[in-house]
Amino acid sequence: MKRVLFFDSGVGGLSILRDVMKLNPDIEPYYLFDNECFPYGSKSENFLINRIKNLIQQINSEFNFNAIVIACNTASTVALPSLRSVINIPIVGVVPAVKPAAKLSKNKIIGLLATPGTLSREYTKNLINKFASDCRLICVGDAMLAVIAETRLTTGIVDKESIRKIVQPFLSERLDERPDTVVLGCTHYPFVKDVLAELLPNMKIIDSGEAIGRRVRDVIRNTPIQDIKKAKPRAFYTGHLLDYSGRLQMVQKFGFEELENFSVNVNN
Repeated sequence: MKRVLFFDSGVGGLSILRDVMKLNPDIEPYYLFDNECFPYGSKSENFLINRIKNLIQQINSEFNFNAIVIACNTASTVALPSLRSVINIPIVGVVPAVKPAAKLSKNKIIGLLATPGTLSREYTKNLINKFASDCRLICVGDAMLAVIAETRLTTGIVDKESIRKIVQPFLSERLDERPDTVVLGCTHYPFVKDVLAELLPNMKIIDSGEAIGRRVRDVIRNTPIQDIKKAKPRAFYTGHLLDYSGRLQMVQKFGFEELENFSVNVNN
């Protein structure tokens, strides 16, 4: 059995974990969310690089993972090179699915729905220039959609009218100028994918989950098998949770029995 860490600033990365587990049911998943520094979008790049690097080094030395999935677009677009320079196991990042969107789009008009932080990163701009230079991108940066998605995951209630207002830029164009493909550039967004599909008819909505599942399968194939007789999925958080019981119920939906505090020893 192989042990894999999924890391995010919040619970959006659970959407990636869900998709990865569909293709890799025999792994032992660990999940860590950096609640203490949530949200990442408001933090500087230097802070995030140091924070993520030190935190991942600490938990990896404690649990000896076969692979690590940075299940957060912001963290991936900021910290992947630094992480790979100090950790010698496979690290899989989650970045907006611009490349497959450019291949799928027939009218070469793509909508990119992401947080303002992800849209502003050089990494994202380079993705667009490299893989979608022949496409027109309509970018919508919104910080609230992740909150709406997380609220739905916690309570089951979804604010459809607020989502409608967020995606309105995709619909304000003439019919022949609208995107035929929309990229979800935040790991929270798949939790409202059905609502987005309803509000954006005739647009193909794609995220990175399935592709990450295939990538994890490939990178762990030749890593050593852990001496694990039975998988014990473990979920951790940093800092103090204001709604511990609500978050516990949330992670239990994804196969974690407990939610443990992870004591951070980092110098930022």
